[in-house]
Amino acid sequence: MDSLQAARERLPIFKAKCEILEAVRDSKVSIFVGETGCGKTTQIPQYLLEAGFAKHKCIAITQPRRVAAITIANRVAEEVKTELGSKVGYSIRFETVTSPATKIKFLTDGMLLRESIRDHLLLEYSVVILDEAHERTLFNDLLLGIVKKAQRVREERKFMPLKIIVMSATLEAGHIAKYFNSAPMYTICGRDYSISILNPSTPQDNYVHSALITVFQIHQNEEEGDILVFCTGQEEIDYLVLETKLTALELPKGIGPVHVCGLYAALPGDQQADVFKPAPSGARKIIFATNIAETSITIPNIKYVVDTGKVKAKFFNPACGFDVLRIQKISKAQAEQRAGRAGREFDGFCYRLYTKEEYENFKDQTQPEILRCCLSSAVLQMVAMGISNVVDFDFIDKPPKENIDASINMLKILDAVVDNNGKLELTNIGKQMVVFPLDPRFSKMIISSSKYNCTDEILTIISLLSVESIFYTKISEREKFNEVRKKFETIEGDHIMLLNIYKQFKKFKGNAAWCKENYINSRNVRKAMAIRKQLSGLCEKVKISPCSCSCTTKIQTCLASGLFMNVALLHGNNYKLVDGNQEIKVHPSSCLFKRKNLSCLIYTELVQTTNVYMRNVTFLSEQILLSVAPKYFKDKPCRLATMKPFAYKSNC
Repeated sequence: MDSLQAARERLPIFKAKCEILEAVRDSKVSIFVGETGCGKTTQIPQYLLEAGFAKHKCIAITQPRRVAAITIANRVAEEVKTELGSKVGYSIRFETVTSPATKIKFLTDGMLLRESIRDHLLLEYSVVILDEAHERTLFNDLLLGIVKKAQRVREERKFMPLKIIVMSATLEAGHIAKYFNSAPMYTICGRDYSISILNPSTPQDNYVHSALITVFQIHQNEEEGDILVFCTGQEEIDYLVLETKLTALELPKGIGPVHVCGLYAALPGDQQADVFKPAPSGARKIIFATNIAETSITIPNIKYVVDTGKVKAKFFNPACGFDVLRIQKISKAQAEQRAGRAGREFDGFCYRLYTKEEYENFKDQTQPEILRCCLSSAVLQMVAMGISNVVDFDFIDKPPKENIDASINMLKILDAVVDNNGKLELTNIGKQMVVFPLDPRFSKMIISSSKYNCTDEILTIISLLSVESIFYTKISEREKFNEVRKKFETIEGDHIMLLNIYKQFKKFKGNAAWCKENYINSRNVRKAMAIRKQLSGLCEKVKISPCSCSCTTKIQTCLASGLFMNVALLHGNNYKLVDGNQEIKVHPSSCLFKRKNLSCLIYTELVQTTNVYMRNVTFLSEQILLSVAPKYFKDKPCRLATMKPFAYKSNC
């Protein structure tokens, strides 16, 4: 027996193989709850393939994150002994590795939702597996309703039945089962190794500092085994990686060396891969990661987990109409998931940086994203699927009506939908917008770009915004990086700066030395180039011809055509949003951070820490805004409402 097959048979789920297949055969919907590490994500699709469930169709397995979809697809392809893209493939935004021979297809939940626009009944699939359902992502929640309806309609029309499987390590199983008409629930028992949970006796004032102390207590006092620390974001991770390296230099003689890694989505690919490689001989690997490491991805040799109890989550403010990223406490379900990262290969330990009493006050489950985020992108896709009455859609948890209304209103302002006697319909612009797998505001910018003769530039900017940061620098080199970046900066702001970087990258043909000298993440820029190529192809599909200009005013105007709702005006020394009078600041990462007296800014996103910050910021004149959206500002409580609009003409 080869080692891969032996490893498969050692997994706890292997003992339940026959029962799992019997459950799927007997039920239209099956709900599997299995402990982290039991093997459900990699094995159940293979069991179904072996049992003939994909004989004439394909098996779809959704994942909340792109990294997980790719990593798991690679592993399953290896176990099935097939080349990735053949019998086993994956589909993520802007990248599909499949073929007509594909029988097991891993997708991000957003990609399966997009497929349902083209094929409401998902006829390509015989089985749809919704994995990591406990995360309750927006698209996963929508998919629950979409597959439920597809299953019913396929049955009514006598089409091939659709099997639905919902699974996770932790799940409100009763809630999901009730939604699917009392579907049967199954627990996959077993974990190969135990996990010991340790809590502090008193609350920790500074979880970042406590994480650092805990890491070195483990390193100096505990037996060998690598350490995984859960953090909230890149800046936090970069800080902890640097501090760990510096502290390690001061360790007493006789204490072994450490090999420190970070893991977050913006990290260059070669450094992400470093996380999965063994540490140098005699060293202990310490990994600081976001919740990208919380589900599905298995990092080898993790014996110790340090859980800060914090996560960065997105929240929607319907009064102001914006999403904000902010740090919050995790749920009990997330705490269990994090602990489960230890004990995959041997007995493990989870050091929680919160007391048992604090844990008891955590929410049982993560609040569904659908209850706390902007729904404009989802609503646009739902209308494209023929769901004209969004409020009456069969949501597993119905979003607040004010969130739905705010999202519909945003789409109306963007001229994407119209209300026809209580039923939403796509406009011609909306039909074009839905072709692009983007935020509706970005799609609107692309459609407007032909009017301003700057399609090439807008595609470049949006492609660069669609990848993680194109800069990469260590916190120890931040000052040098800030100096180097000045050569790309412009008074107009970050969007034009991105355009300048792209032009220089192409001029130097992505030269490795040039990228290193300028702190450019070449992998992400090349990824943006691939995205740009796909977006360009979609432009052809909706009859938007290539065009280019060197006029920054036209580019600013086109940016404003999609981002005119993301506006901050200068009041004295502070910026305030047009809606809600919320005070906000320019993010320190922006090239406009130190610029003064810029009267009007548009931004791509808001991030909340101690303050609310604008990221990806562009400066423009109020007249540009009034030229693209005079009706929007007419009744706003700001100075734009009293200004007289006129046809703004570029001075280019």
